[in-house]
Amino acid sequence: MALKIIEEGLQTSIQDMGRYGYRAAGFSVSGTMDAKAAALANIAVNNDLGQAVLEMSYVGPSITFESDTVIALAGADMAAKINGKPIQLGKPVSVKKADTLQLRTARRGLHCYLAVKGGFDVPDFLGSKSASLKDQLGGSFHGKLKAGDTLPIHFSTKTIDVSWRLSPELFDYISGKQTTIRFLEGRQYHWFSGQSLSDFTSTDYTSTPQSNRMGYRLQGIPLKRQNQEDLVTEAAGFGTIQVPPDGQPIVLMAESQPTGGYPKIGQVIQSDLSALSQIRPGQPIVFQKTTLEDALLEMNNTISELTILQRIAGKKWRELET
Repeated sequence: MALKIIEEGLQTSIQDMGRYGYRAAGFSVSGTMDAKAAALANIAVNNDLGQAVLEMSYVGPSITFESDTVIALAGADMAAKINGKPIQLGKPVSVKKADTLQLRTARRGLHCYLAVKGGFDVPDFLGSKSASLKDQLGGSFHGKLKAGDTLPIHFSTKTIDVSWRLSPELFDYISGKQTTIRFLEGRQYHWFSGQSLSDFTSTDYTSTPQSNRMGYRLQGIPLKRQNQEDLVTEAAGFGTIQVPPDGQPIVLMAESQPTGGYPKIGQVIQSDLSALSQIRPGQPIVFQKTTLEDALLEMNNTISELTILQRIAGKKWRELET
């Protein structure tokens, strides 16, 4: 019971919620770039929200299935087809042994997620199945998946005719247009000049082609410091907005280093990390400062939304399986 990569994508890896508790030893958390899309894929096949998925970035792979199972895709639109027939995002799809799933260049967004009902039967490394691409850590599948790689799944699933899907509106945050990203003030927010603080929230920044799972390098009006004191290296993580000497912000992403020595102008709120992760090179970003209270409210709203969807999907699966 497995699936096999027959044509590798540009960057396909196995990811879950991440590797926590080891940053002090120098390990990145890693995990999915777009946790919301990964959770939606798992919800569609009635998995736990944190079940490992395939993260397929920029250009998707082609995959053949060595047993019957049920899959779902969520996130970026990669024009997915099974045996040449298009399939929809957020819809549980039955596949049979020898079926082929083909994905192409993302038409909107960057990262698409494949969940398999029951999950992948691959070992954990330090409590997580996530591959850390920069460190080449993660057990048997520690790097980008290549043609010929075979990933075991926990069990096969009989063919089931599913008529429902998750609402397409759930993916509206992957817009391809100007995207507003909210942030909290960073520890060195007031190190920057008043003009730079104004520019940061009133002008567009764009992601550059140098962006990756470690960090998104942005291009826009350079930010200038008014405080030139040296900074002692501090903790940093997913969503930390650092400003190096050239004034062009870098937003740390899923495989960020545990610490950083550049001033931190802000921290992207958790609920906007998914939208940020799907920003394509050249796509405009507008930063908007918010409060901790609003950030916590948005985080709780996201958790509530996913919890409700999980209950509804679970009920529909129970009806199918009885």
